[in-house]
Amino acid sequence: MNIELGEVQAAFADIIWTNEPVGSGELVKICERELKWKKPTTYTVLRKLCEKGLFKNEDGVVTSVISREEFNASKSEKFIEETFDGSLPAFIAAFISQKKLSKKEADEIQKMINDYKEGYQCSMRINGRIYRLKKGKN
Repeated sequence: MNIELGEVQAAFADIIWTNEPVGSGELVKICERELKWKKPTTYTVLRKLCEKGLFKNEDGVVTSVISREEFNASKSEKFIEETFDGSLPAFIAAFISQKKLSKKEADEIQKMINDYKEGYQCSMRINGRIYRLKKGKN
């Protein structure tokens, strides 16, 4: 998946992910309130994100084709691939060399790794974001 979003499209996508499923009329009202958009702007941006394959608008109901978690995971994978030649350990080493992990954060990360090694799918909410690991291969 290689979907790039600008700042405005990202804010709009967050509104949809937060409120889905959402009627297109309700989406217009939310965007008018939160983004100060007029109806045509909402429908134009929605159409563009539907064309990118991120959302769908069927019978006036807007839902995601790609979840926020899947989208963020894809962006993270792309960043690690482009910046660290795909090496997750290199990314983690760079990250923790600049930011001290709390004991709680280190324990949560260790639990995710242990669950992954045991073949369990796990997800964890850290600072309001959800992180998921798919089933590990033993």
